[in-house]
Amino acid sequence: MEKEKLLFYNEYEEFYEMAEKSIAFQKFCCDSFGQDFSQDGFSDIEQIDMILPYIPTKEDIHILDVGCGNGKMLGYLQKKTGAFIHGFDYSQKAITNARGRFTQKSDFREGIIGEIEYPDNSFDIVVSMDTMYFSKDMNAFVGQIKRWLKPDGILFVGYQEGELVPRTFDENTTELAKALKNNGMNFEARNITKQTYELLKKKRDAAIIHKAEFENEGHIQWFDMLMMQTEWVEEPYRQFEKVMARYIYVARK
Repeated sequence: MEKEKLLFYNEYEEFYEMAEKSIAFQKFCCDSFGQDFSQDGFSDIEQIDMILPYIPTKEDIHILDVGCGNGKMLGYLQKKTGAFIHGFDYSQKAITNARGRFTQKSDFREGIIGEIEYPDNSFDIVVSMDTMYFSKDMNAFVGQIKRWLKPDGILFVGYQEGELVPRTFDENTTELAKALKNNGMNFEARNITKQTYELLKKKRDAAIIHKAEFENEGHIQWFDMLMMQTEWVEEPYRQFEKVMARYIYVARK
């Protein structure tokens, strides 16, 4: 498949070029999310730290990040656990940056969800933060991940509804939940929609604080994007949750 035809491919190429150079964006990420992982979404440090208890405390741990971007989140997990980190992303610029940044105990590949392949029983934990819904066949991709996991492996997912996929009733009715059930994976889910709404406010405030820096860098279009992404803060939470939802899923092989 030609990557240029995939959803947001060209935009993400531009995004990761900007994220590598922009001090304003790096400051924005720290102020919004508590750490700069070049986030384009809602994965703050609290959500990333939720992954840590599921990473085994033993030798030779392998973590895969689905849609790893420039690898900064994986680098954080590696620093905390000493794990061997694996990541794939369809963005050439993101993977180039990841390979340059993390050279020890790491494997970064260009790849597309549903097309890339890894050996069975490879990973202790597979992480997907805001990427599962890029799959054209969620059921098939969950089955693929299940094969990749070791017998006691964990799938950890940050999953949002309301933008790329429509809002369903609750965490048990999402396309991801259906795919997990179809593949025989038991899961638990936590609703963090309220925290997401509060995070939107932090993102908007941080963007405004750093507006002049974005402008001075010639990156005012990214400030405008951040303001557009956070327009929901102008609505009360009860309206937001009718349209948007965010969950953390932990599924076991």
